Amino acid sequence: MTGALSFLDRVRAQAGVKACFVSRIPEIRVSRDKWDTLERLQPAHEVAVKALGFDWHNLWRAEQVHGDLVMQIPAEGVEGQIVEGADGLVTCGREGVLLGIYVADCAAVYICDCHTGALGLVHSGRKGTEQAVVVRAVEKMCAAYGSDPRNLEVAISPCIRPPRYEVDLPSLLKEQLLGAGIPSGQIVSSGECTGAHVDRYYSYRVEKGNTGRMLALLGRRINNVLPV
Repeated sequence: MTGALSFLDRVRAQAGVKACFVSRIPEIRVSRDKWDTLERLQPAHEVAVKALGFDWHNLWRAEQVHGDLVMQIPAEGVEGQIVEGADGLVTCGREGVLLGIYVADCAAVYICDCHTGALGLVHSGRKGTEQAVVVRAVEKMCAAYGSDPRNLEVAISPCIRPPRYEVDLPSLLKEQLLGAGIPSGQIVSSGECTGAHVDRYYSYRVEKGNTGRMLALLGRRINNVLPV
């Protein structure tokens, strides 16, 4: 996992917010088969989920098809599942809902509303960024939960960067987030390139598909959202 001083510090400073980024797990053998690899990684990922105070059945994960579909997650009454066709997930932020995104070069974008308590987690690679999936997530949070972009804290995970990739994902994402109305000081990027640090991260490009997946997790462990 990321260390104590990380790109997630501002997000985790919000009341009740639990977030982490599960990086490379060297002792687990991976393969080109994504779902076989995720099955092998799941026990270690379950440990990370429990460390945040959740159970695996609380976890909602996006299918991730490199599109711009963002889906709302029910606040209660339904066990977590993989949401078909989605690359972004948003929730009102009630206790017991945990969002998850897998990445291996693409960026995981964490969004936290400091006023309403709403949360969002987005998978944004080259195609998703071209389709502005992170902007769709902000729009969904504004429409569904009354979020104001000026109240959002955003964190961008480690992802592949130039010169190991021809597109600067963090730069494009920040430009889109600024355009959506989020203040610059509330957008934090990890600054690390997954392709440059395969000792710490999985990199689909550098490892030519024979790789694992990091897991981004975001949820809240208080009884209700913050008062409006």
